[in-house]
Amino acid sequence: MYIPAHFNIKDETLSFNVMKEHSFATLFSQHDGMPYATHLPLILNKDNSCLYGHFARPNPHWKDINNQTVLAIFHGPHCYISPSWYETKNAVPTWNYVTVHVYGEVELQEDEHELMGTLHDMVSKYEAPDSSYSLQNVDAEFLAGMNKGVQGFKIKINKIEGKAKLSQNHPLQRQKLIVDQLEQFSITTEQQISLLMKSNLKK
Repeated sequence: MYIPAHFNIKDETLSFNVMKEHSFATLFSQHDGMPYATHLPLILNKDNSCLYGHFARPNPHWKDINNQTVLAIFHGPHCYISPSWYETKNAVPTWNYVTVHVYGEVELQEDEHELMGTLHDMVSKYEAPDSSYSLQNVDAEFLAGMNKGVQGFKIKINKIEGKAKLSQNHPLQRQKLIVDQLEQFSITTEQQISLLMKSNLKK
């Protein structure tokens, strides 16, 4: 990834935070000799040495990914920056964003208990603290059948690159003007998904 010095995330803790808070990632590898991508949640283990996830078994991506070095991209927050927010008209638009690239080797999970452990971790991460849902309350036979439809894997992390393009190359006063404008926005990702679902319901 191209990372100018002033956009480079040098603190690995910040990169780990992006991976945890924006864990729906894009996983790239080679499949049948071509680049192939799957969009899926990836969970960091406790010592930040591995990422865990699972493919739907009908997805052919997993069939030749074992032992491959792959790239997982975590897309942090991003947005359009209008030059109309600046103190001058001699400017052009840009895009601010935070992203983390993770490289590592894939190992397919063959142990059912290991897979269940990662599935429990994933549900615990995304369910609200007061949610009534728990995998422990799901019928064991039903859950075993569902597990046959997924292929678990882990990525042993060997390289992390982080980039935070946040107008650091602009004067401080201009950065403050941008912040003032951005603070006026309130729509969330959840609201955007809701609007898209509503539009589909009308079709």
